[in-house]
Amino acid sequence: MFASTPETIAAQPAWVMILYAIVMLATYVGVAYERFHKTVAALLGAAVMIAMSMILDLFPYHAIYEFLAEDLNIFGVIIGTGILVDVVGKSGLFHFLSMWIVRLTGGRAARLYLALCVITFLFVAVLTIVPAMLILTSLVLVISRSLDYKPAPLLLSVAICANSGAIATFASGLPNIMIGTAAGIPYIQFLQVSLPFAVVSLIVAIVVLRFFFRNDLPWKQDAEEQAALQEKIAEFDPWALVEDRRVLLRSAVILLGTVVGFALAQTLGVGMDFIALVGATAALLFAGKGVEDAIHKVNWTVILFFMGLFIIIGCVKQTGALSWVAQQVVALSDNDMRLLVPLMAVFSSVASSIVDNIPVAATLIPIVNDVSGPDVPAEPLWWTLVICCNLGGNGTPIGSISCVIAIYALKREANLHIGWGTFIKLGGTIMVVQIVLAIVYILLLFNSGWIPDLPNAGVSHV
Repeated sequence: MFASTPETIAAQPAWVMILYAIVMLATYVGVAYERFHKTVAALLGAAVMIAMSMILDLFPYHAIYEFLAEDLNIFGVIIGTGILVDVVGKSGLFHFLSMWIVRLTGGRAARLYLALCVITFLFVAVLTIVPAMLILTSLVLVISRSLDYKPAPLLLSVAICANSGAIATFASGLPNIMIGTAAGIPYIQFLQVSLPFAVVSLIVAIVVLRFFFRNDLPWKQDAEEQAALQEKIAEFDPWALVEDRRVLLRSAVILLGTVVGFALAQTLGVGMDFIALVGATAALLFAGKGVEDAIHKVNWTVILFFMGLFIIIGCVKQTGALSWVAQQVVALSDNDMRLLVPLMAVFSSVASSIVDNIPVAATLIPIVNDVSGPDVPAEPLWWTLVICCNLGGNGTPIGSISCVIAIYALKREANLHIGWGTFIKLGGTIMVVQIVLAIVYILLLFNSGWIPDLPNAGVSHV
């Protein structure tokens, strides 16, 4: 279902590593450059990397397909949930739910904001980050338009809080599944170790986000404003966009069934992509009208962007550069857990914010297996990777798929552009605070003996 622990890659000469690092850096500069589309930058960088690899005879051409195959399930989830969300959205279900959320919170910005952040956390913990973000993006855009609230504060907050939800359970994030499978971590241990810190990281995110957007939403609404808001809400009709209540009911059942499927995917022995595509097929079969239009609404721009990104990362990995850097980080600690945990945390979070947490996790899994032993317990290192690989996505606009989806939706639906500087100021601050707390949390658990032992510590289960 997911990529297994990669085989040892022979390190290339230093000049080859540097050359590939330069091309990767140039690609990210292109992604960050406002006038250059990030998808074009990623595809161009991938093409250059492939050409270089062929000239240098770094690997056979068919290896490119293996790079993409490692993350093929992500594309399946994006396509399946994209179709599902579009079909369900046309039934009026999201509008119906959003209107009820507005009514329950009274539409007041403070209550509504907190409700959306908590719902995001719960959705991601159950649905995984991609389908949850696609659903929540639709909800937030409907709510912001209905209440004349700025969409950026709400949608960016949802994207960042989603990364906290991603560390909650075994199946809530792809790095969790990779690391949990390789380390043999039981599902219940995620609830014991990862979930408590997921809640802490969510609180940190909400506090910083609330301060950052203190002037962007009407947080303090007087009695007159609340009365006007209630008058506006009273005019809202949850059924306004529902053409057929039977289709709405079928859409709700299909969506709920897909949610349950995501939760049970590991037990059923199938991938999240299979569940997503089955849900999409059911939606098209029982609730869809325009099949061609629904398929057209799939976020192909994001898919192509990640396709280019995964090829670039795969090429860089083949030079041995990521493994070399990770090994240096481990060597600096001299197997002292007080240094090893912070170094692993900083490296995994920063690397995840620059490239992607999936290849970072895949690279560091064998490193943890190598460094752990009788004198160096593996458990603190595994939990450091689980937490920091996910939260590292808050660091940059391309650090996590939740941020990519949110920023793309703001540009496409609201014609709002979020620059790198603005996002790093917000997300980077949150990431730093969260990672510092994660280091303290892991070391506290380790020194107190509260980290449960793994059934087969130090053995790879892939």
